[in-house]
Amino acid sequence: MSDKKLHMIGNAHLDPVWLWQWQEGFQETKATFRSAIDRLNEYDDFVFTSSSAVMYEWVEKNDPSMFEEIKEKIQEGRWVICGGWWLQPDCNIPSGESFVRQGLYGQRYFKEKFGVTATVGYNVDSFGHNGMLPQILQKSGMEHYVFMRPGPHEKGLPGRLFWWESDDGSRVMTFQIPFEYTTWGQDLDEHINRCSKELKEPVDELMSFYGVGNHGGGPTKENIESIKRLNKEDDLPELLFSSPNQFFEEIKTKNINLPSVHHDLQNHAKGCYSVHSGIKKWNREAESLLAKSEKLSVLADHITGQPYPADYKLAWKNVMFNQFHDILAGTSLEEAYEDARNMHGEAMTIAERNLNYAVQSLAWNIDIEEDENMLPIVVFNPHAWSVKQNIEVEFKKLKEDQILVDEKGNPVPLQVVQSSATANGRNRLSFIANLPSMGYRVYKVISNRKLDQTPTIKANDYVMENDRYRLEFNPKTGFISSLFDKNQEYEMFTGDAGRAVVINDHSDTWSHDVVSYKDVAGEFDLRSMKLVEHGPVKSVIRIISEFGNSKLTQDFTMYHELHQIDVKAVVDWREKFKMLKLTYPVNLVHRKATYEIPYGHIIREANGEEQTGQSWIDVSGTIKATGGRYGLSLLNDSKYSYDVEGNEVSLTVLRSPIYAHHDPLVPDPDGHYSFIDQGIQKFNYSLLPHEDSWEEAQTVRRAAEFNQSSIALIETYHKGDLPQINSFMDVDQSNIIVSAIKQAEDNEDMIIRLYETNKITTKTTITLSKWNRKIEAEFGPCEIKTFRVPKDQDKEVIETNMLEWQE
Repeated sequence: MSDKKLHMIGNAHLDPVWLWQWQEGFQETKATFRSAIDRLNEYDDFVFTSSSAVMYEWVEKNDPSMFEEIKEKIQEGRWVICGGWWLQPDCNIPSGESFVRQGLYGQRYFKEKFGVTATVGYNVDSFGHNGMLPQILQKSGMEHYVFMRPGPHEKGLPGRLFWWESDDGSRVMTFQIPFEYTTWGQDLDEHINRCSKELKEPVDELMSFYGVGNHGGGPTKENIESIKRLNKEDDLPELLFSSPNQFFEEIKTKNINLPSVHHDLQNHAKGCYSVHSGIKKWNREAESLLAKSEKLSVLADHITGQPYPADYKLAWKNVMFNQFHDILAGTSLEEAYEDARNMHGEAMTIAERNLNYAVQSLAWNIDIEEDENMLPIVVFNPHAWSVKQNIEVEFKKLKEDQILVDEKGNPVPLQVVQSSATANGRNRLSFIANLPSMGYRVYKVISNRKLDQTPTIKANDYVMENDRYRLEFNPKTGFISSLFDKNQEYEMFTGDAGRAVVINDHSDTWSHDVVSYKDVAGEFDLRSMKLVEHGPVKSVIRIISEFGNSKLTQDFTMYHELHQIDVKAVVDWREKFKMLKLTYPVNLVHRKATYEIPYGHIIREANGEEQTGQSWIDVSGTIKATGGRYGLSLLNDSKYSYDVEGNEVSLTVLRSPIYAHHDPLVPDPDGHYSFIDQGIQKFNYSLLPHEDSWEEAQTVRRAAEFNQSSIALIETYHKGDLPQINSFMDVDQSNIIVSAIKQAEDNEDMIIRLYETNKITTKTTITLSKWNRKIEAEFGPCEIKTFRVPKDQDKEVIETNMLEWQE
């Protein structure tokens, strides 16, 4: 027998949704678990590995007796829990907080039901893995990680086993599965022979995964008998029925000097990050709304006694389920997205309802003087820094003598813009609110005053100009011909910008083996350009263009007080096997492209390859003529795919392949297929030009504001204990972001999560003014910290992990 060893990992990779809907995945979960129990009863040495808390919850609620059998097998140590997450999600698109919740709800479920937690992170089928996962895994109780994609042909790695590090220094021992996580043949000769050839010094043990999968199934009797037979052959390594837990524990006893990898694990299936705009948009909206709602619910619970809602967990379970790698990646069958829409709808309804209870309770307790000629508007800021933001609120008909003032009576520029209603003469009001950190401010519409409300921006159908920038559009193409910084006397772009470029894309739903998209089919042609809003707050130029049977409407907004260009886009897409990108050629040398990733950022080469990112991307460099530092941050509310080639940054808007089409299957030219992203979709993005770097420009904050906007509520006069301007929380360092505030899972303590954005060691003070507390903390580069603030004022604030365990 060889000294080498293959740990045989019996598993049943089960996609709860893919080429089937979740109801079928539900049934197959029960069938697969039943089969696994039967194999465990038949073979005393067989070991079964399984992940995904949601599947256990399904069995618990639908077959309690089988759930009890699973409990027994876990206690015996032969049914092994891996992957302490709710399920195996896409590992690039979810927010940093979503990954935290995957571990929070997954690990706590396993602990409550089985008395165990996972020590091995387990995402064997996810298509790429963001570089902040080692820290998130470690702080969720997992010191090891198992993945398969990207494969060796997609990313060069130093071996099957290595240390994977994130920017804060956290690391997890990581294993890349050789070849496959499933086996379809009954006899495992070929599979085991292939895996055994991967054994290379100094690592003399590896894992080999077997069992029927994707639609479940698990190890078969023939699989197990095959392993027993092959284990008698002298020319093969020892074959051991094992688990990832056992494998990693044995490896650690050998003190092997493993190589380290310090970057993300990409790329497989680059098209996943731009296909099916609907699921991407619902995911971002739900994440943003839940984060905002939880923050305000904590404040209302403490300040007014409005009970903290109990249904946030249900909402997060829906969001987490829809983050499954074949749902969020856009690669499931069409009907699955009707289910996903409904689940997201329930999650967002919960968040909206709870947010409304919170802000209504807070606003109702503000002391607002009685005045029949005054109508108050309370605006809430969900961020732990002061915010200056455009606010729009539907209003009754504004009278000619009415103006807007703040709580001290100071006039605030006010503009009537297009209402969402067409009946009963309603107006929509627009103004710039200057809001305190994590707090609110009362603005008032008052009568019998006169105020000069003349426009402050110079504008016509082709040009807008404020004190800082001049934005010009080409009247023939509708593209941006100039964005000029008047302070720096600098032209932002080298040529037409904001070009709507259509690219031929005949790849499958995943875009297997595609690195970049360069087969240009054409550009959208201008149909109309018009100044549609103009006043003291902002000006808006609407550009309508067409390509083939498709139509693109973009409203470019310039503000008097804000230095970003916001764009509201509506595309009516009717093309097939094509992609839409918006491109911006920046006028910079020595460029650096930085992408947001979950709770962090990453620098990538500007080589034109399609890359995944989150709510912002930045290209910064130097101005050739002066050597000054400058850059452009591109923010968005629902997109996850970009490319940067040389000086040109592109936002990928959509792709339109066939639903669930997988190479090498070639579509029948005469067949009838359903294509993705057909019809109307809406999204928003923003251009944030800046001096110096994205760090100095506070791009992370601006993107957070763009996705979690302030909340405006029309109120009335009433007595109350709260002042008309208030702040509840503040952080004294701009690179420390409060990302989540929630109630603890096990009591009424408050949980606060923060992270460092700029990759620098930082000392900070978090001031909780209404709790009479201050938290002094030191963050390492890109470090995430979680604090528990006891409801009992006599107890000290403690730093905890992401699972909120109490000592």
